[in-house]
Amino acid sequence: MMEEEKDDIIYDIGKEEPYSEEPIEEITEEPANIEKLRESLSELNDKYLRLYAEFENYKRFAAKQKEDQLKYANESLLKDLLTVIDHLELALQHSSDDKVLDPLAKGVEMTLKELKTLMERYGLVSIDAIGKPFDPNIHHAMSQIENDEVDENTVIEEFRKGYMLKERLLRAPLVGVSKKISKEPNKSEIKEEE
Repeated sequence: MMEEEKDDIIYDIGKEEPYSEEPIEEITEEPANIEKLRESLSELNDKYLRLYAEFENYKRFAAKQKEDQLKYANESLLKDLLTVIDHLELALQHSSDDKVLDPLAKGVEMTLKELKTLMERYGLVSIDAIGKPFDPNIHHAMSQIENDEVDENTVIEEFRKGYMLKERLLRAPLVGVSKKISKEPNKSEIKEEE
């Protein structure tokens, strides 16, 4: 019988409910707790949404930066090669006067043409400035030249070519800008009026 008694005890123990000395909370406190939990949940949800939006903005920003890095990776190399182009163009300008160096001038011209073609393949484009309105975002004014034949603030002389790398200004052209001839009275005219 001992085994039967053990079974009864286990059976009886399983039916017993645990005794708790804690008082049962009143129902009136639960809605206040629920309201606090809802406010906390709302605040956490708001923080989550803001953090998610910031992360999405960061991902777009990082992707744009990576795209720009790849797009303009050759910028410093191309900028350094611009001086080579300048020197070749100057050599062609000076050799055009001399008929003796004609074969050498042809070689320099072919080299310059090949170099420009190569650089255009990587997105380098020369800026045509002469005859265009002066734009301080693109042009770098070196002088003002009095001229009544063209509109004021028009580029009429180019001292150094400018270049764009895709949509970015790589080097601003150095230009001379037109201005109207000032009609200042001569000193003799001022004396006559007095």
